[in-house]
Amino acid sequence: MRTGLIGKKIGISNHFAENGTMTPITLIKIEECIVSEIKTKEKHGYNAIQIASIGEKFKLSKVKKPQRKLFASLDNKPKRVLKEFRVEDNNSLKVGTVINASHFEKGQVIDVTGISIGKGFAGVMKRYNFGGGRASHGVSVSHRSHGSTGNSQDPGRVFKGKKMAGHMGAKRVTKQNLIIIDIDLDNNLILIKGSVPGHKNSVVLIKDAVKKNRN
Repeated sequence: MRTGLIGKKIGISNHFAENGTMTPITLIKIEECIVSEIKTKEKHGYNAIQIASIGEKFKLSKVKKPQRKLFASLDNKPKRVLKEFRVEDNNSLKVGTVINASHFEKGQVIDVTGISIGKGFAGVMKRYNFGGGRASHGVSVSHRSHGSTGNSQDPGRVFKGKKMAGHMGAKRVTKQNLIIIDIDLDNNLILIKGSVPGHKNSVVLIKDAVKKNRN
């Protein structure tokens, strides 16, 4: 279990292989990721590495005092995003280590975590792919409604988690087993097959796949 990286979703594009095959990809920009703190089992109860990244357009006045001391000790500009990644004992790194896109390799299987795009208040047909009511034969006004929500006297209530209309999107989502198509070390870009959660310029977390071992 290694540390992951913090990246920024640049956008989507297409990748053409030598045989002409086109693959839809997502471009992830890996800015300077620096190891800012080490968590150990003896001191904190678990092993983890804290990564700091993305510092452009970041006012020093918005940095809290503990973080100012932290980045002053690292002799580095304050970063906006701090994230922890659980690691094993033998995969620990030194504080101040800078990691770039070469942390991963072409063809590797990874998991990407981000905040999904918010859709606002949505009905059940859009939110949960319900079929909706009949278009005729006595149905009026409620063509797109979810119908009955619960029983009568027993249990006399609506169960928790019932699929109903509500706020859609804007949640932490992890897409698993995505494949790295290519890595551009000159521009610190990772080309990932398919889509990843989040809108353009949103922060994403990239780490080794949990359910599938790296080839």
